[in-house]
Amino acid sequence: MTKIEIYCVTNVELKHLEQLNLNLAGVGDKKFNRGYISSLRGKNIQYKERNYSELAFHYWFWKNELKKIDKDLWVGFCQKRRFWLKSKKKITSFKQLKKYILKKPSKKWANYESIICKPIKLDNPKKMKLFKRGYKNLLKDPSIIYDKKKQNIKLHFDMHHGFGILDKAINHLKKNERILFRKFVNENNSFNPHIMFISKKKIIDKWFKSLFSWLFSCEKEFGLKNLKGYDQQRLYAYLAERYLSFWFKKNTKYLEWYWTFFEKKSNS
Repeated sequence: MTKIEIYCVTNVELKHLEQLNLNLAGVGDKKFNRGYISSLRGKNIQYKERNYSELAFHYWFWKNELKKIDKDLWVGFCQKRRFWLKSKKKITSFKQLKKYILKKPSKKWANYESIICKPIKLDNPKKMKLFKRGYKNLLKDPSIIYDKKKQNIKLHFDMHHGFGILDKAINHLKKNERILFRKFVNENNSFNPHIMFISKKKIIDKWFKSLFSWLFSCEKEFGLKNLKGYDQQRLYAYLAERYLSFWFKKNTKYLEWYWTFFEKKSNS
């Protein structure tokens, strides 16, 4: 029987995560108990966690653990507030999350190579936010205001993480991929979020090789020290999030799957 192992990345210990039968991975500067996988030993980029976020664990897993994984095992990644579900369900309590969280591969995955999150839409941004944060885009093309096709991934990234940064990052890809990814971010107004995916050993290795090669090249452009504030501190995670949608759709037979945002409150 095909099995699955899901790794949940967190920057703090959370008791409710320890009840979900996930492989918990700790990143950041907090101390974790022995129930959490550490990204400090072996080959690691833990010192970059401030800018790479959960990718610090992804890199550690790729360099230290992936080689030990059976080629037929499904391996998935999620985060402390975002989880894979076994079916479409609105989650309003921890009890529901425990019931509906993904525990085994679906039969529907049989003919697919990868599972990525159901997408989020970016078109129709609030007009005030568009004028405030997207004014440079509007100066170049005022039709963005009413043309939803132009309310795309590139506009969203420019608004939230710095005008022109995504274009500069794309320049660090190889020529053919550069052309295709630039086309992708200009023609699509949705993407598959949260750097969450499920796949198998061969695909995972190719993904991480491509991803980290690109991000390390981008560091020559943006560095680490000068990335500050909510918009840019986690820049390499934001870039990876957009690249994931493009890469898995281009290189694998993929299926978009159910996920949820859930943050446990004291009385939930």
